[in-house]
Amino acid sequence: MSHHDVYAIGNALVDSEYQLTDAQLLAAGVAKRHMTLIDAQRRAELLKHVHGIEAHRTGGGSAGNTVVAVAQLGGHAFYSCRVADDELGDFYTQDLLAHGVATNLTHTKAPEGQTGICMVMVTPDAERSMSTFLGATADIDATALQPHDIVKSKVYYMEGYLAASPTGLDAALKGRAIAREAGVALATTLSDMTMINFCRPGLDAMVGDAETGTLDYLFCNEEEAQVWCGNEDFEQICQQLSAQARVVCVTRSAKGCVVLEGGAQTDVPAAKVKAVDTNGAGDMFAGAFLYAVTHGYDHAQAAWLANQCAGRVVSQVGNRLDQKSIDELKLAFVRHVGGTM
Repeated sequence: MSHHDVYAIGNALVDSEYQLTDAQLLAAGVAKRHMTLIDAQRRAELLKHVHGIEAHRTGGGSAGNTVVAVAQLGGHAFYSCRVADDELGDFYTQDLLAHGVATNLTHTKAPEGQTGICMVMVTPDAERSMSTFLGATADIDATALQPHDIVKSKVYYMEGYLAASPTGLDAALKGRAIAREAGVALATTLSDMTMINFCRPGLDAMVGDAETGTLDYLFCNEEEAQVWCGNEDFEQICQQLSAQARVVCVTRSAKGCVVLEGGAQTDVPAAKVKAVDTNGAGDMFAGAFLYAVTHGYDHAQAAWLANQCAGRVVSQVGNRLDQKSIDELKLAFVRHVGGTM
């Protein structure tokens, strides 16, 4: 019997979110809409730029957001990650536990150093621009894996951002091999255009091939899909992506999402919302989708729930939803599928 619905490996980052104007973003020299890796010196510079601006602090990390979504919706999730022995590391660990996510952090001694932090700058058009100081998570390795938990999971989910870390990629792929051997479904996300442009070989390895086993679930947004496929024709993109996973979800902002499976294409409408902050939307989509498919719902139903949850995230400030919002969304889902959860 499966013990976890989703077992994920990814970066442990504490998000500090700031509301900035486009002029302030430009002055800080931050690439808009992109994720940029920074060092400690650059982090110190950016902190001067946001001095006096109130920061909204939450647990983050792309796959971290995804597993929290799974757990909030009522699923069982496990997260393999790495923090340092500092205040931020303790904050991150407690945040996972408070959301009901099992983690290796409860039985792995945290090393000295600094826990990773992601400075998220949100402009009035709701776009998020991220500057990530990896800190301790840069050295995540296979010691973070819990093989006995992987084999008892329904889905093994790899965060695409790990392609930037040699040890992180190695760990993700070792876990992938363990999961495949045990018949656990494989999933990943393309994460960000920066990853596709600069860390393509690592992402290719996560996506896999006939020899290492193809993915069961692949998540990306339309822009990432264009860069990944080197193509802007959506029909051709869909054909290319369909060959890379059993099920592919391409999110298209206000156009909703497209689910590709076995040559068929299903369009699922977006939630009608006013976007305030897009940070965490893709993570929430993946979490809600995986929650639904591991609880017996079909892919169109799963995508409907995922769109509604992602829509609620973009209509507020911050990458996570409170439990009240989650409960409202679950109720709407029950009405949508005409059943019970």
